[in-house]
Amino acid sequence: MSHDLGFHGDTMAEGLVVSTCLGGAFVGSLFSGSIADGVGRRRAFQLCALPLIIGSSMSATAKNLWGMLLGRLFVGTGMGIGPPVAALYVAEVSPAYVRGTYGSCSQLATCLGLMGALFIGFPAKQIEGWWRMCFWASVAPAALLTVFMEFSVESPHWLFKRGRGAEAEAEFEKLLGGPYVKGAMAELSKSQRGDEADTVKLSELFYGRHRKVVFMGSSLFALQQLSGINAVFYFSSTVFKSAGVPSESANICVGIANLLGSLFALVSMDKLGRKALLIASFSGMAVAMTIQATSASSLVSGSSVIYLSVGGMLLFVLTFAMGAGPVPGLLLSEMFPSRVRAKAMSICMAVHWVTSF
Repeated sequence: MSHDLGFHGDTMAEGLVVSTCLGGAFVGSLFSGSIADGVGRRRAFQLCALPLIIGSSMSATAKNLWGMLLGRLFVGTGMGIGPPVAALYVAEVSPAYVRGTYGSCSQLATCLGLMGALFIGFPAKQIEGWWRMCFWASVAPAALLTVFMEFSVESPHWLFKRGRGAEAEAEFEKLLGGPYVKGAMAELSKSQRGDEADTVKLSELFYGRHRKVVFMGSSLFALQQLSGINAVFYFSSTVFKSAGVPSESANICVGIANLLGSLFALVSMDKLGRKALLIASFSGMAVAMTIQATSASSLVSGSSVIYLSVGGMLLFVLTFAMGAGPVPGLLLSEMFPSRVRAKAMSICMAVHWVTSF
């Protein structure tokens, strides 16, 4: 790609291609709460797909660096809007007893998407211009999201908060079936009691009674990113290369570890609880980092260095996917009151993108 667009060897330009996407994600996440509250969760999904489609198309047809950067900015904006809306939607349409399992599906889907992108990108080194096909391929999931959300239910919580109780009841009918609708509506009415329908001010989230929860949520997302997960993903190929493993095989190994951890979270979230998974996850990541640090010290030598380094990296990815990856978004969507949930989630996700940058 850098050869075709004329910035090969320019590390500043290469960094901009990545960071522009993260900057767009930060901006998108800030507006995600207002969008989700304004047009509903279902339409917010469709709106987030629009910049993804536009941005991917622009990147696929880019003739120079500036065209690529503009496309990446659009893609990042869609990336920023999507995750908070997904967390809200899952929390509001899922029965409480399986909410953790459904919430973990987002992490699992992310993992499968990464592995899919990996396989699509394999021919890039052999086929000139294949990177354009990779961008075109990313248009398809966004387009499918737009179409399928047209046939999905709207969040009953959002409808009820908007005074559209009859529509909320109809959506519960589709989700749960007739016998459970009255109970779900009663629970919804109880949970919404005392939640005024006025506009949520930012000062209320930063200085009001919700400030502690917003601080906790922002800190949790910050710690998630500051744990070093992005560095592990970025430099995993280098570590595996020192062990004589090709970069393609290294990425597959990391993807499998991520997938296994996500599957564990999927089956354990509602059984073990959110707090237990977080503690176990961060503890496991600390152990993994200790193993990697040991491999880089003078305490070990020879083949032990390779085994400890590779093993520590795979353990880190595995334990991250077990808790630190999927839990924060689900936990916060459950902690925030319905009235401030969307905007509070958008602030926490903005912190996520800043620390990721």
